Amino acid sequence: MMDVNEIRKYLPHRYPFLLVDRVVELVPGESIVAYKNVTINEPYFNGHFPDHPVMPGVLIQEAMAQAAGILGFKTMDKTPQDGSIYYFVGSDKLRFKRPVVPGDQLQLEAKIVSEKRGIWKFDVRATVEGELASSATILCADRKV
Repeated sequence: MMDVNEIRKYLPHRYPFLLVDRVVELVPGESIVAYKNVTINEPYFNGHFPDHPVMPGVLIQEAMAQAAGILGFKTMDKTPQDGSIYYFVGSDKLRFKRPVVPGDQLQLEAKIVSEKRGIWKFDVRATVEGELASSATILCADRKV
């Protein structure tokens, strides 16, 4: 279990771009389950369909990547303060199945598929109340800053 203060040790992101609020399960080398609480106060709702607010798909993808980043950093036993950065470098099979709206709690899941020469592959999913919102396979690269 990680609260937002511990999450900030493993992600370099800050408001308004920190998209993980809580980690509820984490098995280093295997998987993570985290949450993003979506509120009407998110700055992007002012311009992204203001009369019908919907979380932008690229931010759902970013939230999934951030959850995967926490898993990667914890697995490597590193933090950004150690001079390491985790770049999101690609995605395959990205799909969006339902809109994410204010009031939703986005459950973020990531599982490690492989790691080779600092390139990590994760299967990721985002759900709302058990209903699939998005899924993908993403790639992240661990690099020195």
